[in-house]
Amino acid sequence: MAQIRFASQVILNEDETSRWPHPKHAALILAITVLSMVLFGLAMLYSTSSGIAGATLFRKQMIWASVGIVGAMFVYLAGYRNIVKLSLVLIILSALLLIVARLDRPINGAYRWIQFHGMSIQPSELAKISLILFLASFCSVRQRFMNSFMHGLLPAGLVCALICGLVLVGKDLGTTFLLVVTIWFMLFAVGVRLAYLLLAPMLVPFVFLYLKYMDAERWSRITSFLDPELVAKDSGYQLWNSLMALGSGFWGGLGFTQSRLKWNYLPEAHTDFILSIVGEELGFIAIMLVLFGYITILISSVYISIMSKDRQGMLLGFGISVMLTMQAVINIGVISGSFPTKGIPAPFISYGGSNLMMSIVCIGLLLSIAMDSGTGQEPAPAEMQPSKISGSKQDIKND
Repeated sequence: MAQIRFASQVILNEDETSRWPHPKHAALILAITVLSMVLFGLAMLYSTSSGIAGATLFRKQMIWASVGIVGAMFVYLAGYRNIVKLSLVLIILSALLLIVARLDRPINGAYRWIQFHGMSIQPSELAKISLILFLASFCSVRQRFMNSFMHGLLPAGLVCALICGLVLVGKDLGTTFLLVVTIWFMLFAVGVRLAYLLLAPMLVPFVFLYLKYMDAERWSRITSFLDPELVAKDSGYQLWNSLMALGSGFWGGLGFTQSRLKWNYLPEAHTDFILSIVGEELGFIAIMLVLFGYITILISSVYISIMSKDRQGMLLGFGISVMLTMQAVINIGVISGSFPTKGIPAPFISYGGSNLMMSIVCIGLLLSIAMDSGTGQEPAPAEMQPSKISGSKQDIKND
């Protein structure tokens, strides 16, 4: 099954891969797109928060973006293989930080942040990339055991369950869902039996039943997106104002800095709902350009992933692609009323230092995969090795 899902591993010989553009071209497109979106996000952050400590938030975001770029350069120069070796250390560090965050004071009822000296970090952002690194390392080393529940899926599942559980205990349901989806797709890609993978979707109805009958307040917030106008003054207040902002922008928007809904009407306008302000100030065309940017990031990162020279790079790139794409999909779905309201920022655009920094670092890992020379790569399994047949002689060539 893994051979079918990652058929690109069959295309490993030099003659065939020469027909495809080198991943460095996709890496250049990816880097330019991400840099453009970061700069656009900074501009929109200044506009959205103008009159509400706009300059302060802008400077903080600039600092986090700079740290993220330095981090991306570090992982690029270090090489993704060396970073993957640190996955277990990063998993342990993530778990400890999530526990510390749970012991810290809550913000808006959630235990997502560690606060010190007027700053705050979100450990779940480190947890996301740590889990992807761990699965890329574990699944590539134990590929032949991944169809075994005891020797493959169970050890990986226990580590994933630990991190997801700690994030959920911090009352971060949105990030928990994002982690579960990313893990599911990575396990699917590596070839885990569908019979095992289908167990997770089967648990979804029980989660809904628990929320409906055991946590009525959270259930009300989750279901408010079904008819936000009906609860516009209560649990649907944020979504209703988001829809008002999007609707009032029309095609060209009201003009840069001219938003009306940001003035104490739309909560979290500079974070999770910044795209609503983009729609209000710059219009539907700007929202389409943002969507085009996310689609470009998806296509570039997936291309880099499938053209990787080893399974580690392939799984790592694929996991990052899924995580960034799902984060964008969830955010856009939330602001448009398609999904329940959850605290998931728009990648590279929303205010949030930890998210911006780790997202940029993820791009550094993708660039490392793309520019990898292929030295020290693992050989393909025997059943997946390409071959050339010349007359009656079959020459097996490992890339």
